[in-house]
Amino acid sequence: MRTSHRILLRLLHDPACDFAAVAVVFIDRGAPGDCSQIEGREIAAIEGAHMVVETDRGPKYIPIHRVLRILYQGEVIWEREEAGP
Repeated sequence: MRTSHRILLRLLHDPACDFAAVAVVFIDRGAPGDCSQIEGREIAAIEGAHMVVETDRGPKYIPIHRVLRILYQGEVIWEREEAGP
């Protein structure tokens, strides 16, 4: 099973991939529908279990366990499996 963390690291470090073409949908409590999307160019780093996004207020750490979906060039390449009953 490929994890979102491994896929993000591969996309970030693989010279054949354009990280700017990545989009990450994640749980964002309080946002419309409780989820948000960021583009790869907004991700400053992946440190441990977090994506680091630079904002006007300083770095924002988004836990990778909140990732719902990863897209590359508009196509879903990873999606969280829903827990069964």
